[in-house]
Amino acid sequence: MSTPPPRPAVRLASAAASGGGALLAAGVRVVAAARPAAKPLHPRGRLRHGTLVRRGAEATGAPRTGVAWLDEPGTDAAWVRTSRAVGLPAPAPDVHGLALRLHLDDGPADVLLASTGRGRLTRWLLTAGVDPWSRPQTSLLPYRSPVGPLLLGARRVDAPEDGAPEEPVVELSWARGSGPWHPFAELCVSGREVTDADGDAHRGHPRHAPPDVSFDPVLRVLPGLAHYRVVARLREPAYRTARAQRDD
Repeated sequence: MSTPPPRPAVRLASAAASGGGALLAAGVRVVAAARPAAKPLHPRGRLRHGTLVRRGAEATGAPRTGVAWLDEPGTDAAWVRTSRAVGLPAPAPDVHGLALRLHLDDGPADVLLASTGRGRLTRWLLTAGVDPWSRPQTSLLPYRSPVGPLLLGARRVDAPEDGAPEEPVVELSWARGSGPWHPFAELCVSGREVTDADGDAHRGHPRHAPPDVSFDPVLRVLPGLAHYRVVARLREPAYRTARAQRDD
Protein backbone atom coordinates (compact mmCIF):
# COMPACT_ATOMS: atom_id res chain seq x y z
CA MET A 1 0.00 0.00 0.00
CA SER A 2 1.48 3.35 -1.01
CA THR A 3 1.90 6.07 1.59
CA PRO A 4 -0.61 8.90 1.09
CA PRO A 5 0.94 12.29 0.29
CA PRO A 6 1.12 14.84 3.11
CA ARG A 7 -1.96 17.01 3.58
CA PRO A 8 -1.70 20.56 2.19
CA ALA A 9 -1.66 22.04 5.71
CA VAL A 10 1.21 19.74 6.70
CA ARG A 11 3.15 20.64 3.56
CA LEU A 12 2.55 24.34 4.22
CA ALA A 13 3.69 24.09 7.85
CA SER A 14 6.77 22.11 6.82
CA ALA A 15 7.68 24.63 4.13
CA ALA A 16 7.14 27.55 6.51
CA ALA A 17 9.31 25.91 9.17
CA SER A 18 12.05 25.18 6.64
CA GLY A 19 11.98 28.80 5.53
CA GLY A 20 11.94 30.01 9.13
CA GLY A 21 14.85 27.75 9.98
CA ALA A 22 16.85 29.13 7.06
CA LEU A 23 16.14 32.68 8.24
CA LEU A 24 17.22 31.84 11.79
CA ALA A 25 20.41 30.25 10.48
CA ALA A 26 21.10 33.32 8.36
CA GLY A 27 20.55 35.48 11.41
CA VAL A 28 23.06 33.45 13.40
CA ARG A 29 25.61 33.82 10.58
CA VAL A 30 25.07 37.60 10.48
CA VAL A 31 25.53 37.92 14.24
CA ALA A 32 28.61 35.68 14.09
CA ALA A 33 30.14 37.81 11.34
CA ALA A 34 29.46 41.02 13.24
CA ARG A 35 30.68 39.59 16.54
CA PRO A 36 33.03 36.61 16.06
CA ALA A 37 32.66 34.34 19.07
CA ALA A 38 32.22 30.68 19.96
CA LYS A 39 28.59 31.53 20.81
CA PRO A 40 27.15 34.15 18.42
CA LEU A 41 24.04 34.38 20.60
CA HIS A 42 24.18 34.33 24.40
CA PRO A 43 27.95 34.94 24.10
CA ARG A 44 28.65 35.31 27.82
CA GLY A 45 26.99 33.63 30.72
CA ARG A 46 27.45 32.28 34.18
CA LEU A 47 27.70 28.49 34.55
CA ARG A 48 26.87 27.11 37.98
CA HIS A 49 25.89 23.91 39.70
CA GLY A 50 22.28 23.14 40.44
CA THR A 51 20.09 20.42 41.92
CA LEU A 52 16.72 19.62 40.38
CA VAL A 53 14.21 17.92 42.68
CA ARG A 54 11.22 16.43 40.86
CA ARG A 55 8.16 16.00 43.09
CA GLY A 56 6.12 13.59 40.99
CA ALA A 57 2.53 13.76 39.77
CA GLU A 58 1.16 11.88 42.78
CA ALA A 59 2.53 14.51 45.17
CA THR A 60 1.54 17.53 43.09
CA GLY A 61 -1.86 16.30 41.95
CA ALA A 62 -0.98 17.18 38.35
CA PRO A 63 -2.32 15.05 35.51
CA ARG A 64 0.12 12.46 34.24
CA THR A 65 1.82 13.12 30.93
CA GLY A 66 3.20 9.67 30.16
CA VAL A 67 6.71 11.14 30.45
CA ALA A 68 8.43 9.53 33.43
CA TRP A 69 10.82 12.45 33.90
CA LEU A 70 7.81 14.74 34.47
CA ASP A 71 5.56 12.26 36.28
CA GLU A 72 7.93 10.50 38.68
CA PRO A 73 9.86 11.90 41.66
CA GLY A 74 13.63 12.07 41.53
CA THR A 75 16.71 14.22 41.90
CA ASP A 76 19.04 15.27 39.07
CA ALA A 77 22.37 17.05 39.17
CA ALA A 78 22.48 19.95 36.73
CA TRP A 79 24.64 22.64 35.25
CA VAL A 80 22.80 25.95 35.01
CA ARG A 81 23.80 28.72 32.61
CA THR A 82 22.21 32.16 32.68
CA SER A 83 22.99 34.54 29.85
CA ARG A 84 21.92 37.57 27.82
CA ALA A 85 20.88 36.85 24.22
CA VAL A 86 22.37 39.98 22.67
CA GLY A 87 25.02 40.45 25.32
CA LEU A 88 24.05 44.00 26.27
CA PRO A 89 25.77 45.17 29.46
CA ALA A 90 23.70 45.25 32.65
CA PRO A 91 21.49 46.92 33.66
CA ALA A 92 20.24 47.34 30.07
CA PRO A 93 17.21 45.09 29.40
CA ASP A 94 17.91 41.99 27.30
CA VAL A 95 16.27 38.68 26.44
CA HIS A 96 17.62 36.27 29.06
CA GLY A 97 18.38 32.61 28.54
CA LEU A 98 18.31 29.76 31.05
CA ALA A 99 20.14 26.63 29.88
CA LEU A 100 20.12 23.37 31.83
CA ARG A 101 22.46 20.41 31.33
CA LEU A 102 20.83 17.54 33.23
CA HIS A 103 23.11 14.63 34.15
CA LEU A 104 20.73 11.69 33.81
CA ASP A 105 21.42 7.98 34.15
CA ASP A 106 20.93 7.50 30.39
CA GLY A 107 23.17 10.43 29.47
CA PRO A 108 22.93 14.20 29.30
CA ALA A 109 19.83 16.15 28.32
CA ASP A 110 19.69 19.85 27.54
CA VAL A 111 16.82 22.27 28.13
CA LEU A 112 16.87 25.83 26.79
CA LEU A 113 14.44 28.43 28.07
CA ALA A 114 14.11 32.13 27.25
CA SER A 115 12.38 35.03 28.97
CA THR A 116 8.72 35.27 27.98
CA GLY A 117 5.38 35.67 29.71
CA ARG A 118 3.20 32.93 31.22
CA GLY A 119 -0.19 33.91 29.78
CA ARG A 120 -2.03 32.00 27.07
CA LEU A 121 -0.47 34.25 24.42
CA THR A 122 2.59 35.77 26.10
CA ARG A 123 4.16 32.35 26.76
CA TRP A 124 4.92 32.27 23.02
CA LEU A 125 6.57 35.72 22.93
CA LEU A 126 10.11 36.74 23.88
CA THR A 127 10.39 39.55 26.42
CA ALA A 128 13.29 41.55 27.85
CA GLY A 129 14.22 42.02 31.49
CA VAL A 130 16.99 43.53 33.57
CA ASP A 131 18.25 40.27 35.10
CA PRO A 132 17.86 36.52 34.51
CA TRP A 133 15.08 36.15 37.06
CA SER A 134 13.01 39.29 36.39
CA ARG A 135 10.81 37.48 33.86
CA PRO A 136 9.38 33.96 33.65
CA GLN A 137 10.90 31.72 31.01
CA THR A 138 9.56 29.06 28.68
CA SER A 139 10.82 26.68 26.03
CA LEU A 140 8.88 28.89 23.56
CA LEU A 141 8.44 25.97 21.14
CA PRO A 142 6.52 22.86 22.24
CA TYR A 143 7.80 19.33 22.70
CA ARG A 144 5.89 16.31 21.41
CA SER A 145 4.59 14.14 24.25
CA PRO A 146 2.08 11.31 24.72
CA VAL A 147 -0.56 13.90 25.73
CA GLY A 148 0.15 16.40 22.96
CA PRO A 149 2.26 19.58 22.68
CA LEU A 150 4.04 20.44 25.94
CA LEU A 151 5.80 23.64 26.92
CA LEU A 152 8.30 23.77 29.78
CA GLY A 153 8.52 26.84 31.96
CA ALA A 154 10.54 28.27 34.84
CA ARG A 155 10.17 31.13 37.29
CA ARG A 156 11.92 32.22 40.43
CA VAL A 157 9.77 31.51 43.50
CA ASP A 158 11.96 32.67 46.40
CA ALA A 159 12.21 36.33 47.33
CA PRO A 160 15.74 37.78 47.07
CA GLU A 161 15.71 38.52 50.78
CA ASP A 162 15.14 34.81 51.50
CA GLY A 163 18.74 34.06 50.55
CA ALA A 164 21.68 35.10 48.45
CA PRO A 165 20.50 36.64 45.14
CA GLU A 166 22.94 34.42 43.23
CA GLU A 167 21.38 31.25 44.67
CA PRO A 168 17.75 31.38 43.51
CA VAL A 169 15.10 28.70 43.88
CA VAL A 170 13.35 28.17 40.55
CA GLU A 171 10.05 26.40 39.99
CA LEU A 172 9.80 24.27 36.85
CA SER A 173 6.42 23.53 35.33
CA TRP A 174 4.80 22.16 32.21
CA ALA A 175 1.72 23.15 30.24
CA ARG A 176 -0.24 21.58 27.41
CA GLY A 177 -0.25 24.24 24.72
CA SER A 178 -2.04 27.28 26.13
CA GLY A 179 -3.41 25.35 29.11
CA PRO A 180 -2.65 25.84 32.81
CA TRP A 181 0.85 25.45 34.21
CA HIS A 182 1.56 22.41 36.39
CA PRO A 183 4.62 22.73 38.70
CA PHE A 184 6.65 19.51 38.83
CA ALA A 185 10.10 20.38 40.19
CA GLU A 186 12.27 22.88 42.01
CA LEU A 187 15.74 23.86 40.83
CA CYS A 188 18.14 25.12 43.49
CA VAL A 189 20.96 27.06 41.84
CA SER A 190 24.27 27.04 43.69
CA GLY A 191 26.64 29.97 43.87
CA ARG A 192 29.47 27.56 42.97
CA GLU A 193 30.80 27.94 39.44
CA VAL A 194 31.31 24.92 37.17
CA THR A 195 35.00 24.36 36.39
CA ASP A 196 37.12 22.15 34.12
CA ALA A 197 37.46 19.71 37.01
CA ASP A 198 33.68 19.26 37.00
CA GLY A 199 33.91 18.32 33.33
CA ASP A 200 36.21 15.47 34.32
CA ALA A 201 33.61 14.33 36.84
CA HIS A 202 31.05 14.04 34.03
CA ARG A 203 33.40 12.64 31.41
CA GLY A 204 31.49 11.55 28.32
CA HIS A 205 28.50 13.76 29.08
CA PRO A 206 29.34 17.22 27.65
CA ARG A 207 30.68 17.73 24.15
CA HIS A 208 32.97 20.48 25.43
CA ALA A 209 34.64 20.95 28.77
CA PRO A 210 33.29 23.69 31.05
CA PRO A 211 33.02 26.62 31.05
CA ASP A 212 32.69 26.34 27.24
CA VAL A 213 30.02 23.65 27.39
CA SER A 214 27.59 24.06 24.48
CA PHE A 215 23.91 23.36 25.05
CA ASP A 216 22.02 21.77 22.17
CA PRO A 217 18.42 20.63 22.76
CA VAL A 218 18.23 19.25 19.21
CA LEU A 219 20.95 16.68 19.90
CA ARG A 220 20.18 16.02 23.56
CA VAL A 221 16.43 15.73 24.14
CA LEU A 222 14.78 14.93 27.45
CA PRO A 223 13.77 11.25 27.72
CA GLY A 224 10.13 10.69 26.80
CA LEU A 225 9.89 13.93 24.83
CA ALA A 226 10.63 14.62 21.17
CA HIS A 227 10.67 17.50 18.73
CA TYR A 228 7.86 17.90 16.24
CA ARG A 229 9.15 17.75 12.68
CA VAL A 230 8.06 21.33 12.13
CA VAL A 231 9.97 22.44 15.25
CA ALA A 232 13.06 20.45 14.25
CA ARG A 233 12.95 22.03 10.79
CA LEU A 234 12.78 25.44 12.42
CA ARG A 235 15.53 24.87 14.96
CA GLU A 236 18.07 22.57 13.35
CA PRO A 237 19.53 24.96 10.71
CA ALA A 238 20.31 27.59 13.34
CA TYR A 239 21.92 25.06 15.68
CA ARG A 240 23.86 23.50 12.81
CA THR A 241 25.16 26.96 11.90
CA ALA A 242 26.08 27.68 15.52
CA ARG A 243 27.94 24.34 15.75
CA ALA A 244 29.87 25.19 12.59
CA GLN A 245 30.76 28.61 14.01
CA ARG A 246 32.12 26.96 17.17
CA ASP A 247 34.19 24.50 15.12
CA ASP A 248 35.80 27.22 12.97
